[in-house]
Amino acid sequence: MSDARVYAEPAKPALPGSGFVLDPARAALVITDPQIDFLSPKGVAWPVFGDSITENGTIDHIGQLLASAKAAGITVGVSPHYLYSSDQQWQFGGPLEQFMHSVGMFRRTGPLALDGFTDSGADFLPEYKEHILDGKTIIASPHKIVGPESNDLILQLRKRGITQVILAGMAANLCTEGHLRELVEQGFEVVVVRDATAGPRLPEGDGYLAALINFRFLASAVWSTEHTISQLNAA
Repeated sequence: MSDARVYAEPAKPALPGSGFVLDPARAALVITDPQIDFLSPKGVAWPVFGDSITENGTIDHIGQLLASAKAAGITVGVSPHYLYSSDQQWQFGGPLEQFMHSVGMFRRTGPLALDGFTDSGADFLPEYKEHILDGKTIIASPHKIVGPESNDLILQLRKRGITQVILAGMAANLCTEGHLRELVEQGFEVVVVRDATAGPRLPEGDGYLAALINFRFLASAVWSTEHTISQLNAA
């Protein structure tokens, strides 16, 4: 069990606030990688992420955000991570890529094949499916490393007139932060939901703590799930 004080927001922030105000008419909830390999004890990455997920209540918080966003009628999107058999032909990759390939993370046979997909590590967490598979949610094409540069998420958001993103999902210092950085570069206002994500704990460092620090520097706001839901309910 980690010391929660390490993750607490600074009592006296040095940086000014952005003045962000949520506009539901042009806002979307985006969830990165709401998949079994990250968020279930059955997933291959659970030994690395499970403690942070459990302490943050990440699984329940993502579910609450999805339900609240749907009730508020705002756009919802997910940016999933899939690795196909053909991706095993990559000739190089960083430590994260090497790890994912070695454990078969997000593995699918191919982009047009669903053999063995249901309830696999690449599938969505079962409790989220009612919200994700409702025919209205954006299911972006897969991102391949950490950011949305390799998928169609930003196109999908632009086509819906979205300029604000409420961002949550996995993993804090990897895909979530990667999406934050690119969305900011593309001109979106981005709020990160701090307890609806989680990070790895390895000898290399605490990924969740690293992400929180960067969220405070880069995001328009860093909110809790409770505060985010209050904002959506007031919409």
